[in-house]
Formats: sequence, structure tokens, C-alpha cells
Amino acid sequence: MASDGSLIDFVSSLTGGDVLRVEESLGGGYVRLRTAEAERRQAKHDVRCVEDALIELLRNARDAGASRIFVGTSREGNIRTIVVVDDGCGIPPELHERVFDARVTSKLDSMRMDRWGVHGRGMALFSISENATSAEVMASDVGKGCAMRVMFDVSQLPERADQSSWPEVKGRRGKESVRGPHNLYRTCVEFGLEERGTCNVYVGSPSEALATMRARVDTKGMVWNQATTGEAPVAMGPALARDAREMACVASILGIEISERNAHRILVGQISPLPNAVARATGLRVPQDTRSKPLISDEPRRLELAPQDESDLSLALREAFELVAERYYVRLTDNPIVRMGPGRMTVTYEFGEDE
Repeated sequence: MASDGSLIDFVSSLTGGDVLRVEESLGGGYVRLRTAEAERRQAKHDVRCVEDALIELLRNARDAGASRIFVGTSREGNIRTIVVVDDGCGIPPELHERVFDARVTSKLDSMRMDRWGVHGRGMALFSISENATSAEVMASDVGKGCAMRVMFDVSQLPERADQSSWPEVKGRRGKESVRGPHNLYRTCVEFGLEERGTCNVYVGSPSEALATMRARVDTKGMVWNQATTGEAPVAMGPALARDAREMACVASILGIEISERNAHRILVGQISPLPNAVARATGLRVPQDTRSKPLISDEPRRLELAPQDESDLSLALREAFELVAERYYVRLTDNPIVRMGPGRMTVTYEFGEDE
């Protein structure tokens, strides 16, 4: 009869080795695990709750050089969705899937020790993917930041029961203490305090995250048609969107599904941008982030119509004038002229007497 070792080698030769979890049987019920199985088990252990996964996503963005991190989170039933968008160095398209493999890292010559432990082993995203129902890079390229979406089944990976309460920060700068439930909001606040001066974290609903990107990201040197082509930095898309349809399209690229109605609410300012997490937790009304001027100002936004929309509007305006033409014996002498201004639309009809 073949020994345990030779049997394992035989099965391994048939399966390619990936299927087996055991590298060697040591007898007495002891085995040596294969590297892949050992990594999988360690990854499961590294992330024990959704809050653990979020801190790894924040650390990953920070180590990519991000100065702003936007977090949009929502839950439907047992599924918690977290979208993290940053303005860091980005990920090449050909590595969008590979970054979730074990031991894949961009930190060959560096790793970082912070209050949450060692970061830079190439295991953080692998640990997240092992615990998530889905984890994917939605949009990223070198020098353009990154949008990542992760979904968890909270019946499998738990989260704190209270996800609606905001923590409070008490104490003087450098000696603050955070009070409140250890939920996703508190995770962002604690990270923001730890990295104050390095990067700001904004956390809220997906729509609030979009509104904040629109307000906080400087679009100098960019043009509107780069919003959906991948030419602009990832976090800049919401600021470049011109109308509700384009805003919904940009959101989808980032991994956020919103209706055109909600997209319109963002455009007209009905959904307000967020202060950074630390500012909100300390009760400050004004976000502590002055590196770029918000694009939303007190002046109304100038609306620009797409050519097809302008044509459709012109036809509708001609039809609307028919009531006046019929009752007052006049007729249009030219197509209606539509002029767009900040917060207003002016329509001019040129007409003469009907012959």
C-alpha cells in the first residue's frame, strides 16, 4: 500500500495541486498545510467584521498616496455595500483583478506599521476578497486614483448593530478620545484622526459621497466630456457631469447605482456635500479641508443643453405657441430662441400678424 505522502503526490499530480489543502501528512492527525490554504485561513482571520474590512480599504488608499478618500456605504437586507474612491496613485488596468491575489503588493521596499498593525504584506485585499461576496476595482489607472466596490453578507461577516449613530470626539488636539459605537462611521473617524494632515475621509450614503466628490475635487484644466471617457481622474467624474443622465453614468462607473432623479438632486444641491469625518464628529460645521476650492458656490449653475434636448425643446415651444397663434391671429416668423443663464432660461418668440 502506498504511504500517505506518495498518495498525496499521486492525487496532486492529477489535480495540479491547487485542489488539495494538505502538503504533507505528519501522522497522528497532524498535517502541513499547503501555502494557499494557510494563506486563506489567515486571510479569514485577519478580517473578522465589516469594520475590519473598511479599515484595510482606508489603509490601502492611504498607502497609495491619497489625500482624499470618499466612502459611500449602504445596506439592503443582509448585503452591505461599501464603495471607496480615492485620489491616490491608481492601479494599472491589467492588475485590477490581480491585486486581490495573495502577496500582491506595490510596496516591495516598504511596509508600514500603524495602530492597526503591519500593512504592506500584500494580504489586505486578499483578506477582504476571501470574506466578501464580491470585491472589484471599478475604475482606476496610473495617476488617476481608484474606485473599489466591496459587498459583504452580514449574516456571514458581521457588522455592528448600530450603524446610524455618529461618534463624538472629545478632548484637545493630539489628546482626543472617540466615544460611540464601534461602527463604520467610527472606523472612519479614528482613521481620520490617525492620519490627520495626511488625508481626509468623507463617509456617508453613496449619493452623499457623489455630492462630496462634486464639491471637493478641483476640475481645473479638465473639460466636461472627460467625465465618462476615463481620461479624467476617477474622483473627478461627478464634478464634470453636466446633467442627471451623465451623473448617473459616472456613478455607475464608480460602482454606485443611482436613479436620474437622485442624480438631479445632487446637481441642484438638494443633497449636500459632507464635511470630513473628523470635522463632523467634533461638531464643526465647516469641513477642515482647504486644499481646493469647492465647485459649488452661491451662484446658480449655468445649465447647458445637449443638441438633441435643445431640438426637442424648440419643437415643444413651437407647439406651445400654437394656442397664442390661434387665438390672436399671429404666426411665428422664426424658431423660438432659447438663452441659458445662471439659474434661468429665457425664451424669445418672434412673430407677426397672420395673413
